Amino acid sequence: MPVVHGILAAVLLLAGVAPSWAQTYPHRQVRVVVGFPAGGPTDIIARLVAQKLSDSLGQQFVVENMGGAGGNNAAGHVARVTPDGYTVMAISTGFMVNPSLYAKVPYDPIKDFAAVSLVAVSPNVVVVNPQVPAKTLPELVQLIRNNPGKYSYAGPGIGSTPHLGAELFRLTYKLDLVHVPFTGATPAVQSTVGGHTPIAFTALPSSFAAIQSGQVRAIGLAADKRAPAIPDVATFAEQGVKDQEADTLTGIVAPAGTPKEIVALLSREIAKAAAQPDVRERLAALGFSPVANTPDEFTARIKVEMEKWGKVVRDANLRIE
Repeated sequence: MPVVHGILAAVLLLAGVAPSWAQTYPHRQVRVVVGFPAGGPTDIIARLVAQKLSDSLGQQFVVENMGGAGGNNAAGHVARVTPDGYTVMAISTGFMVNPSLYAKVPYDPIKDFAAVSLVAVSPNVVVVNPQVPAKTLPELVQLIRNNPGKYSYAGPGIGSTPHLGAELFRLTYKLDLVHVPFTGATPAVQSTVGGHTPIAFTALPSSFAAIQSGQVRAIGLAADKRAPAIPDVATFAEQGVKDQEADTLTGIVAPAGTPKEIVALLSREIAKAAAQPDVRERLAALGFSPVANTPDEFTARIKVEMEKWGKVVRDANLRIE
């Protein structure tokens, strides 16, 4: 009987401790680590989320940029900090792709992290220089097939979501299409504006200004529905190009072992923030749509993305040592 009483007491103690995490958290500054330099979409959205969490929870959420190795350095660091809710990380799709792409990464997206919320997504888009005669994706496929060895596409780096989306497109249609990697989306788009690479696969935010100005022509959106920012651009599926959806994701994760009550609290607060008109307007201006799903839903999405892009990486024989 004493053993039973002891177990019961422990259970009751733990039951009492659990709510206290949420009641007292946060009582000091929280780090929001971003694995990329300041100014990119992941950084901008992280700062937007951090400001809203600071406002709602009464403590400063401070963004810390920790670039290197496509976000791997930051992920490896965050995976090993104390899981107390005072360090979280803003991630992009590379977080899920890199374990397949790199020969070695210092983290496991599932074992080392607790998903908090998928904040927002932005679809990839195919744009062409106005001199390219193709106006639709089927026309582009036919154009490339009729001119083997002639066409190349610009992408914002090896292993980026646009690169992998382009490789999925190339493999599906068995196209002779050469990837020209750039150090970011801006130079990739500018190369297509200048006609050096006639085609570009990018995330929508990166091409949006050039599309609006007519410097490039958007011919396909890799999404399940059209984007409000470019409503006249048909999706891949609408053009008969199936199963090619490719989103650039931005979400928040915490180190594995972070108390579930804290993870749930942060997820709820992010959902509240994403529902605010100013946040939705800011995301729309970046070419993103708010999601703000639950930890379980985000965990499931991480697994789907890892499997989908891992297959593309293997099929395209991509590897970064």
